[in-house]
Amino acid sequence: MFQLSDRLNPLRSNVFADMDHAKAKAKASGQPLIDLSLGSSDLPTPPPVLETIAQSLSDPKTHGYLLFHGTLPFRRAAAQWYTQKFGVTVDPETEVLPLIGSQEGTAHLPLAILNPGDFALLQDPGYPSHAGGVYLANGQIYTMPLLAENHFLPVLEDIPLPVLNQSRMMVLSYPHNPTTAVASLSFFRSAVAFCQQHNLVLVHDFPYGDLFFEGDPPPSVLQADPDKSVSIEFFTMSKSYNMGGFRIGYAIGNRELIRALRQVKATVDFNQYLGILNGASTALTGSQAVVQQVIDTFRQRRDAFVQAMHQIGWPVPTPTATMYIWARLPEPWTTNSIGFCTQLVQATGVAVAPGAGFGKSGEGYVRFALVHDPQVLQQAVDRIAQFLSS
Repeated sequence: MFQLSDRLNPLRSNVFADMDHAKAKAKASGQPLIDLSLGSSDLPTPPPVLETIAQSLSDPKTHGYLLFHGTLPFRRAAAQWYTQKFGVTVDPETEVLPLIGSQEGTAHLPLAILNPGDFALLQDPGYPSHAGGVYLANGQIYTMPLLAENHFLPVLEDIPLPVLNQSRMMVLSYPHNPTTAVASLSFFRSAVAFCQQHNLVLVHDFPYGDLFFEGDPPPSVLQADPDKSVSIEFFTMSKSYNMGGFRIGYAIGNRELIRALRQVKATVDFNQYLGILNGASTALTGSQAVVQQVIDTFRQRRDAFVQAMHQIGWPVPTPTATMYIWARLPEPWTTNSIGFCTQLVQATGVAVAPGAGFGKSGEGYVRFALVHDPQVLQQAVDRIAQFLSS
């Protein structure tokens, strides 16, 4: 009998797969589903982007394999966007790499950095693919707790020196999924200095850089490391431009890291269809009014949802960024986020994400994704109120 790789063992337990099963079971029982568990935007892709992709379809030159050098127009658009937005000079030839969604990049990068047994420093709670990539690279994980009393920022000085001596990379992501926290430029400067001191690669996953509602714009890590000495940043077109299904993102940063990730990528895949990159270039170089529309939509949803939750007696916080609400669970659910979420969807058809699915420090919380109009969000809150009262 054949055997499978041991590296799959840490991947077998997946809270979100369990939640998907619970959603399917609720739907099969006749419950009308309101899914607030996934951060998949329900907003449409901008028409100019779709028009560019449609025009590409009729061009036979776009129908073949797309190798790295054929992606230069998109890399130039991404570099120009970064320079205009963050004031950071970027070389499109050596410091930009297109990705099939940023998750592909964050999951593959550990293969280029870690040797078996090396540590990666990850946020807890954090995005699950960050851990998955480390496991596939046969690395070890040291989790940095993100606690409310620390504004959901890691305390870098708490990392034990023996772990640091065996560590090769740190992964951060702000604005943060799931906690919605935002980090300042001064924090990133401290993180860059820390990684320089300890010879760590600083990986910043940056999908929600545009989705902020108050205060200063969230900084790029490259503003804290303009020489790109230790840093690489991942951006996706999924959130700002509603292109989640097109699977297009990119990495920007240290040229050695870009080259290493490109080597891994070349072994795994070519690139996606050129028409998709053409559409993404249109998004980056065209009018950014669509981004403001996305921001305004999620601000309206945030305000409506928070107000509705307060009215039923659940005082959830008002986030300044992202498309989520990160909320402490009420009694008697404060140590059983999975139980709360599975019973809620079974009883009401409202699906939300359990905090435990994002890491040990996420227990006691749930994440609501604001991926429906305010009227549907109100219906979800009404059902939640009925569940809590029962």
